[in-house]
Amino acid sequence: MAKKLLSPDDARDFLLRKFSRNHTKWLAGQGVWPLVVTNGMPTERDVSEDASGVREWVQAWREYAGPGRLEWRDRQFGRLGTHGFPARLVLDSARDVAAAVGHEARWVLAATRYADMVARWPALGNTDELAARFSVLADYPQDEFDRLVALLAWIERHPCSGVTLRQLPVPGLDTKWLETRTGLVGSLLRLVLGSEETDFYALTGLKRAAHRVRIRILCPALRARVGGLGDIEAPVLELAALPITPTAIIAVENQETGAALPDVAGAVAVLKLGNAVSVLQALPWIREAVAIYWGDIDTHGFAILHRARQVLPQLRSILMDEQTLLAHRDLWGMEPVQCPNGSFDLLTPEERSVYEGLRANRWGVRLRIEQERVSWELALDALHEALRL
Repeated sequence: MAKKLLSPDDARDFLLRKFSRNHTKWLAGQGVWPLVVTNGMPTERDVSEDASGVREWVQAWREYAGPGRLEWRDRQFGRLGTHGFPARLVLDSARDVAAAVGHEARWVLAATRYADMVARWPALGNTDELAARFSVLADYPQDEFDRLVALLAWIERHPCSGVTLRQLPVPGLDTKWLETRTGLVGSLLRLVLGSEETDFYALTGLKRAAHRVRIRILCPALRARVGGLGDIEAPVLELAALPITPTAIIAVENQETGAALPDVAGAVAVLKLGNAVSVLQALPWIREAVAIYWGDIDTHGFAILHRARQVLPQLRSILMDEQTLLAHRDLWGMEPVQCPNGSFDLLTPEERSVYEGLRANRWGVRLRIEQERVSWELALDALHEALRL
């Protein structure tokens, strides 16, 4: 049979591609209807050379019982007379296409939910945001979908509630459910509330969980002031109230490194702050202390160092220099993704040189040396020298 003739299976494959590419637009009311699938028309040569194939093609369409209107056309041949052929399949709506590809139930449910939500919140129909959530509309179990709608409605009525995720009075809602759907909830709430706020907690009016920080009090005398506690993880504002006055702060990015630090008179270690180093400004007892930072030698490590200096201008880095990098060649790794380039004007010239060398792949492609790979003896020597112990 001529390859240009579409069988019902071919037509279904074509419609499935159409549905996959366009179903969200169709849900939002876009698209031009009817949708026409051209099945092709055999030539006299096709009929002469493969009469059985053409008959099978015609019979397959005669047996077609799917959605849409099948339009037949007569074709007159010089030697073979006039024959009728299934020229086109015409589908009048997105529902017809969905039915043709086995997604009618999903489509009907998604369209019903979409219409209900737009009727309640017309702003949801002004963009493609809701329609783009087709899998939510089509596949969420009814209790989950009801939970989503109830949550949107409650926050709309209580935009500045100040409650925690756990306190939300929405039936069936739990924190894990919401924490895995903040993107979905946030995108819809921005439309419902007419807000451009991108911070989830500011948008919802919910109470943000307190940022927790882990510290190790390395000084025995300071530990005595807090009942002997040495390893503490608590909300940063609670740590700020501790009755301690350390003379030295050691900020390290690796938990295991921080946990292994020995006793140091007057010192407190702050562990694994990462990009949240700005929380250090909430700790009044660090402002006059000698401050040391030790992080990974990679682009993100220097970006964190820059942010930390915005809070602690006196901060000094250790073991983040070219000498340390080159001394550990056999332990080099690769940074998965380098941080976006920035001015990082709070880096020293030496730090800036290493940072720029890493970005330029001076020593290797996306090179890095993780803090934990640096020799422990070398690390302790560097700490003692930096603290002048």
